[in-house]
Amino acid sequence: MTETVNEFSLPLPYQTDRRGPVRWVASHAIHKWPFWLILITGAVGNAWMLGIIQMQIGTAFNAVLAVPANLQQVLQSALIIGALAVSRAVLQFGRGYGAELLAQHMERDVRNELYISLLGKNMTFHSLQPVGDVMARATNDVREVNFMFSPGFNMVLGSVIFLFMPIIMAPRYHPSLVITPLIFLGGYILALAEYLNSLAPMTDRVRGAFGRLNSRLTEALEGIETVKGASQEKAEELRFKANADEYRDAAVAQGDTEARFLPMLLLAFALAGGLLHAIFLYSQKILTVGDVVGYFGLLLMLDFPTFTSLWAYSQISLGLAGARRILSLMNKENKLDQNLAGYALPMQGDVEFREVDFTYDGGSDSMLENVSFKVKSGQTVAVVGQTGAGKTSLVKLINRTYDVNRGQVLVDGIDVREWNLEALRKGISIIEQDIFLFSRSLGENIAFGRPGTPKEEIEQAAKSAQADDFIHTFQDGYETVVGERGVTLSGGQRQRVALARAFLTDPRILVLDDSTSAIDSATEDKIQRAIFAASKGRTTFIITHRLSQIRWADLIIVMRKGRIAAVGTHDELLKTSDAYRRIFSE
Repeated sequence: MTETVNEFSLPLPYQTDRRGPVRWVASHAIHKWPFWLILITGAVGNAWMLGIIQMQIGTAFNAVLAVPANLQQVLQSALIIGALAVSRAVLQFGRGYGAELLAQHMERDVRNELYISLLGKNMTFHSLQPVGDVMARATNDVREVNFMFSPGFNMVLGSVIFLFMPIIMAPRYHPSLVITPLIFLGGYILALAEYLNSLAPMTDRVRGAFGRLNSRLTEALEGIETVKGASQEKAEELRFKANADEYRDAAVAQGDTEARFLPMLLLAFALAGGLLHAIFLYSQKILTVGDVVGYFGLLLMLDFPTFTSLWAYSQISLGLAGARRILSLMNKENKLDQNLAGYALPMQGDVEFREVDFTYDGGSDSMLENVSFKVKSGQTVAVVGQTGAGKTSLVKLINRTYDVNRGQVLVDGIDVREWNLEALRKGISIIEQDIFLFSRSLGENIAFGRPGTPKEEIEQAAKSAQADDFIHTFQDGYETVVGERGVTLSGGQRQRVALARAFLTDPRILVLDDSTSAIDSATEDKIQRAIFAASKGRTTFIITHRLSQIRWADLIIVMRKGRIAAVGTHDELLKTSDAYRRIFSE
């Protein structure tokens, strides 16, 4: 059983085996044994009773053809057939109900495991993985795992039992009559193995094409404003059509494979050969007419597994293809872990970088090189530099959004990799330029880091962030639900809500990544005072180009091409640093 390192995890009710899709699905399914018991009982009982019914029909034929006709035997057979038919209906209902419960529980557990795994992936993973493809795996592929069990395994299990009933019951009439169902079973297994081998790559192709189709659609919708602004609707339509055509071609190729299902031909030969064999034995006076009828009825039971296999195994193959895609997502390497046993004492706020190098995974260009500096608790640090200088990369190493490639980042003298990740991040709050708000009420967005916070504290945080006034202009005030990503708010309003959210969590280290860029001058002065007040007693990093914010920093770090070009106060750097002076002269 493999262990995956997670940035975040929650205990699952049982351990799963992620060494392959079959092992993984089985490790989930084995814990659903009560549903399997219902399913197997229903499948075996249903097939056995149908076999008895076919034999009773043969018995009734003999009774009718007898001279004189044995009406008592006919009535007895009719009663037995009726009772078995009712019992079959009950068992079929139980089998279907058990299979559906099994499928729904599987979908729930698989979805939970995938969601927890996605929460535990680091930002490198989420930066490189297309959102649309992740959504396709989390929705459609998970749903295919559901369908793999109901109707997939439900029908397959029932059909397998049907395959063996003629073999078990036919010798009652004559031992040689087992030959036809045995030959059919052997041919069926060989043909099915070939069918599944050819079907597997087809279903993988279908699931992959659907993921790319969904990824393209998600990307276009997220960037719809850019698409419309550049009048690229037609170009996007053509790109989407290309993905849709790829998905169609994959589905057609799968259908073409399914159309060549050989057991359909084998069934025709089995029915014809078995009937001729029975008629031959009848001509030798070894069998009666009723025996021939009953035996042929048993052979007709092979019809169900043959026709069911045409689509049920396709459903299982699609489910395994979906499971393979889900598993590949969960098994992708993740270098960050919770470090539950790590350092978790109250944070003071000292920060130190020691000869830090950093490169994003998958990239060849170094974002930070040999970065070293110290910040004492309570200091305000301004990080300045041109676009691409590595400012944002630097601050995201503090809370382990990313990990260094070389060197150390220390908080309170402890390497951040030795901290308990939850304790580390609870003490640090980062407000970015691209503010993300959830499609919830304003109050819930502010209290996101502290669910259940009293309304009075939420309002106080909003006042500190200069957000209270504009919130009260909405009819529902703090209960106003913002649109997805906060699109119903202006840029400045979103940033003030984010500031309020940070103030409420009371972090020991506060990072403001150009977080006042979308705020007008009138509001900036108010927020500036709020930030100044909030920064007292806590370490504050400010990434900004605004001279008004840089002036009052205790320490200014000038970044240039991933390196520290200069460190000092505003007055010192104006005298000693060409790079610093150049920032304000451009």
